[in-house]
Amino acid sequence: MTETHPNLLATAVRVELPSDPAFDAIREAGKDGFLEVAARYPESSLVWALLAEACLRDDRLEMSISAYAYARTGYHRGLDALRRNGWKGSGQIPWEHVPNRGFLRCLWALSVAAGRIGEVEEQQRCAQFLRDSSEEAYRALAQ
Repeated sequence: MTETHPNLLATAVRVELPSDPAFDAIREAGKDGFLEVAARYPESSLVWALLAEACLRDDRLEMSISAYAYARTGYHRGLDALRRNGWKGSGQIPWEHVPNRGFLRCLWALSVAAGRIGEVEEQQRCAQFLRDSSEEAYRALAQ
């Protein structure tokens, strides 16, 4: 994908989110417990990303719609967390900082799910946002 606009995120600012409050609960609950963890920790982008990714393993329309909804929820929760932690709509969100991965994974899942339901503009916008935020995340998730 070629860039058609200046990368407003490519600044020296780096945002590192605090530890995800649901991380331990996710590990303890396992994949069969993600819904319960989401109910207990709705602010966790990671749990929404995991739910979206699970849905994306099945390409039926109802699963793509569910993935889209989960990913969009996690994406918005992640934006809230980023803003609370000094992000002003620009700057890097590094993949190597593990607490950032929930948001970045939601962004990728939202791009994939959007593509599956025909939201091409949203698919491209989210993929570019991910690349602008963390090229490393884009490479890791797009494999």
